[in-house]
Amino acid sequence: MRIALVLGSVLLTVATLTAASPGAPSADVPLPERMADTGGGSQLITAEAPEPGATTGRVTWWDRRGARWVAAGSAKARFGAGGLTEGRSRTQGTSTTPAGLYDLPYAFGLASAPDGTSVGYRPVTERSWWCQDNESRAYNRWVEGLPADCRATESEHLADYPSQYDLALVIGFNYDRPVRGRGAGIFLHVNGEGATAGCVSVPADAMSAVLAWADPDHRPHIAIGTSSGPTAITSVRAAESAS
Repeated sequence: MRIALVLGSVLLTVATLTAASPGAPSADVPLPERMADTGGGSQLITAEAPEPGATTGRVTWWDRRGARWVAAGSAKARFGAGGLTEGRSRTQGTSTTPAGLYDLPYAFGLASAPDGTSVGYRPVTERSWWCQDNESRAYNRWVEGLPADCRATESEHLADYPSQYDLALVIGFNYDRPVRGRGAGIFLHVNGEGATAGCVSVPADAMSAVLAWADPDHRPHIAIGTSSGPTAITSVRAAESAS
């Protein structure tokens, strides 16, 4: 009995020392402080799923205050029907959400920009399209009026999505130097009826709060990933925002 008690005491001591180790992750440490890269700004959105096959998770938006990251808001999120995959090797048409760290070029929507919005905001019109045609020079770009080389069947007419695109932020995946076949039209937008086709979505009130919060002077980014594994959100880096 005494041996068992001594052994139990030793194990408890080891567990305590391990938990106190500087290298051990702690649930009390904010997620951005455990990440390899946050984009260099003082605002960050994290979109985290529990595993690659998940279609739901959580979006949190953070402010850096001094040496600490503080959550400004959080909401349940939806991901692609195909789950999450490495952004660098994603294939268009797979309904997967690309894991990685991306900038947020501008916002758009069918609704008016929420009060306090300071990011660039484009109103959706009947002529607004997002070209996803791999053969078009306008691939992965907003266009007002569909170009002759961009097929409507390979693009999104933004006004056709009055719920999802009521408010949205462009995610800079495959945007600066688009790679054909990797994917186009990845946004943070308002929830639809279920999982997305590769975007990240949140409830309407959360989307409104994000747009009122985001400040281009603070260089906001979005980090998308899973709790662990090859697509872990703690491992994503800004280099992955390039195609």
